[in-house]
Amino acid sequence: MKTPMLATIALLGGLALAGPGAARDTTVPEATPVGAPQSCITRHRIAQSLVRSDSVIDFVMIDRKVYRVTLPQACPGLGFQERFGYTLSIDQLCSSDIITVLYQDPVGPGARCALAPFQQVTLPPRVRRAR
Repeated sequence: MKTPMLATIALLGGLALAGPGAARDTTVPEATPVGAPQSCITRHRIAQSLVRSDSVIDFVMIDRKVYRVTLPQACPGLGFQERFGYTLSIDQLCSSDIITVLYQDPVGPGARCALAPFQQVTLPPRVRRAR
């Protein structure tokens, strides 16, 4: 039996380093869909994840493609904490997986929320870069 692999994603951009409660841009950038949504993406190909709000996460891949997930419901605390974790048994992050908001103060897990399909998108060049 395989032991689940724990993968934790934490934003390391300037806004995440400022910490929760700091002034930040909460605007979700517009994105243009490319092709049909996908059920899964390969975990080891994720270069960065950008939490845009309580319901939108952009996954930037090592090949610079961006996949946007719009959660079926807002995930309380996600946009404020900008950190989440997940447990996988294979090297795929899928729309059927659950993420857990990770709190910094007090340290601990928060809301558990369902993902949704991964829609490849294009973002304006200035938005694509790490904040």
